[in-house]
Amino acid sequence: MADRFLTLVNAGAAPLAELPELSFEEFRSALLGRSAAGDRLSAFFALPEPGTGFRLVAVLADDATGKIRLCSARTGFRYNSLTPECAAFHWFEREIAEQYGIVPEGHPWLKPIRFHRSRTPGVDAWGRSPGEILPGVADYFRPEGAAVHEVAVGPVHAGVIEPGHFRFQCFGEKVCSLEISLGYQHRGIETLLENGPDRRTMHYFETAAGDSSIAEAVAGAGILEAFLPELSPSPDALRIRGIALELERVANHVGDLGALAGDVAFLPTAAFCGRIRGEYLNMTAEICGNRFGRGLTVPGGVRYAIDEKRAARLCERLDRVEPDLDDALELLFDSPSVLDRFENTGMIASADAEKIGMVGVAARACSLTCDIRHNHPGGIYAEVPPPERALETAGDTLARAKVRRTEVKASCGWIRKQLETAPDNPGCPEPLPARLPADSIAVSLTEAWRGELCHVAITGPDGRFRRYKIVDPSFHNWFGLALALRGEQISNFPICNKSFNLSYCGHDL
Repeated sequence: MADRFLTLVNAGAAPLAELPELSFEEFRSALLGRSAAGDRLSAFFALPEPGTGFRLVAVLADDATGKIRLCSARTGFRYNSLTPECAAFHWFEREIAEQYGIVPEGHPWLKPIRFHRSRTPGVDAWGRSPGEILPGVADYFRPEGAAVHEVAVGPVHAGVIEPGHFRFQCFGEKVCSLEISLGYQHRGIETLLENGPDRRTMHYFETAAGDSSIAEAVAGAGILEAFLPELSPSPDALRIRGIALELERVANHVGDLGALAGDVAFLPTAAFCGRIRGEYLNMTAEICGNRFGRGLTVPGGVRYAIDEKRAARLCERLDRVEPDLDDALELLFDSPSVLDRFENTGMIASADAEKIGMVGVAARACSLTCDIRHNHPGGIYAEVPPPERALETAGDTLARAKVRRTEVKASCGWIRKQLETAPDNPGCPEPLPARLPADSIAVSLTEAWRGELCHVAITGPDGRFRRYKIVDPSFHNWFGLALALRGEQISNFPICNKSFNLSYCGHDL
């Protein structure tokens, strides 16, 4: 089995010639075997091979050993779907079909996920003409029965949120099925990254999902540093990246907890968390001048140091904000009316979460232990212990809120510890060379605040990006939200949706 995979560690690279190219049946058997053994599917995508069809590439994460396994197989425009045996391939196979017109035969519900034209001229997996490829045009699952009715929400929403279409099939007030259609934010980021890296590359990373700018930049920088070991960041630079990552996590978790409070009309916590989120964003601005951390991370390090005065100011801010946050969250989690709405709402069984490949907060609320900081530590987390891993077992909205609360506390304590010695020597990052190593592949994983973020890059003979793949944690979890609504009252959708708080643009890319 070992010779069927290229084995890397996080932020690792290797010549493309070392990536095993199996027959499709060997490829399928190897992937299903490793999935059954506990490996998670981190990425699955197609690589065009001019004149010879396509190469399917799979990236598996072995959380028990910290290994990353890769393998590939040649295919034409049809292959035997893996989804019936391993549901984690479901979304990826739909994406491949849409991007290149490659049909996974036997896929249980093959339909577009972003509604864009195929990158293969004249080839479409659904037999549509170019004029028929419109956002949101697709078949939907429809239960039969006189009492069944349909409720459509979006893509234009009443709130100030990104566009997405949610279609509920209901029996009375109970949801039988939810289908989610996205793609309204599709910008072609992966295509824009091809032929890089160049001066736009870090900007594309940081804007792939705006609320995860720091995590995206760290993952992308990890790719470049894997290709170019001479760009290895200094220990202080890694510490500053870690501080910024944890501040991003805290700010977003605090915002989500406040928004959850708002969805159940618990206004004290909603108001407090709205303000406190801004405090943590301002701490990131204290480091680099931008509340979302843009411009901080560069290949080989960071642009800004944290001297003793700045470290002292950050610690003072943390100390000042913590009591207000503790009070606000204590109110939330001690309120019977809140607990009544959160408990047993939007439940997902641990076995189902594992089967569909969920990651991050939503997975850890189902007792799954996937956390890149612990299982595949890179950067500062390879040097010092990461913040405590938060686990809950219920898999409901309350469990997802509790995971966020625990992570906020753990991350703030970890940040304080890293600031005890000011990381004021970030080094001097070297400019990128004109070429990366030719015909190579690299993988970089980062635990973004929503969960595992995976970047994969393949270079061509000219040392430029031939294919760039980004898998946002939301890509793994949107189907989990659909499962969470089955059997729920439709009025609970806003609470369930916010308890996941998945990214539209991070999914759509």
